[in-house]
Amino acid sequence: MSIGTKSKAVVNYAEAKGSVEIREIETPEIGATDVLLEVANVGVCGSDLHQWTSDHSWPVNYPVVLGHEFGGRIAELGSQVSGWKVGDRVVSETAAVIDPTNPMSRIGLYNLDPTRKGFGYGVNGAMTRYVRVPARCLHTVPDHVPFEQACLTEPSCVAYSAVVTNSNVKPGDRVLVIGPGTIGILCAAMAKINGAEVAIVGLEADRGRLKIAEQYGCTGIVGDATEWARSSDGLGADLIVDAAGHSSTLQVAMNLVRPNGQITKVGWGKQPCNFSLDPIVQKNVRLQGSFSHNWPIWEKVIALMASGTLDVKPIIGGVWEIESWHEAFEKMHHGEVVKSVLKPS
Repeated sequence: MSIGTKSKAVVNYAEAKGSVEIREIETPEIGATDVLLEVANVGVCGSDLHQWTSDHSWPVNYPVVLGHEFGGRIAELGSQVSGWKVGDRVVSETAAVIDPTNPMSRIGLYNLDPTRKGFGYGVNGAMTRYVRVPARCLHTVPDHVPFEQACLTEPSCVAYSAVVTNSNVKPGDRVLVIGPGTIGILCAAMAKINGAEVAIVGLEADRGRLKIAEQYGCTGIVGDATEWARSSDGLGADLIVDAAGHSSTLQVAMNLVRPNGQITKVGWGKQPCNFSLDPIVQKNVRLQGSFSHNWPIWEKVIALMASGTLDVKPIIGGVWEIESWHEAFEKMHHGEVVKSVLKPS
């Protein structure tokens, strides 16, 4: 395999709005425990868009190559890497830098290590041809799972973590998801896999996305979801998954969750709430945050994709060459597609 010295990359070079452009970067040097991964496909995440529009709420190490939803083939192995070979089909977790001695890492929750740095904001990501990846992040992709689908393992893991790991969903439960973006639709799909009755609510501009969510057997709702949430016994939904990108939706969740129910918040929103959280107390509601994922979740999600139980094809709005990143970003930003996928190589 011929490895070039330079490749085109989608680089977020400063904090100012719109500070993203194509640049030529050097092929990264790998360490003893790393692999050099040739990227086949990389998904565009809402966080990539937030860095592009500069309305994110996390620190970024500028300049940085964007992209943390990716898969490809191993192009080179570090001297201490075992169990892998050049050419292996893999996807990568996002926790590019962790402290193995941190108490969270020691119990397997390295995704919650406060010093963790991820691809695409902390270190260079995968919107380029080659990316340096610690071998501990790798998972095998079965031959029959195309990379343009496999690169959605990461957002699927976010959804699995939120709905399966961090929520208590039983068959027959009523689950309402707020926000029909990639994560919201995948959360709805995970709840359906768990046997729940599921609805997903969005705005008028989200009708196209809601139609895609309906392909997973969910009820799509524009505007007010009160009637659906309370239609069984008048008390509300067992679980509300807040997957919207604005803090105000937490108030909607508090209104529509049933007493002794749960709200799982997976969507980011840096705006102050400016409302009382007393309904959480009054209703005896569990408010659960959900962030990222770890090794066993990735293995479960890959198994779901490999068996066909989880089909991510409906949310893929198109595949663009790396040079057309701007169109891919715009399509997602304006809600024309749920998920854009780039093809660097």
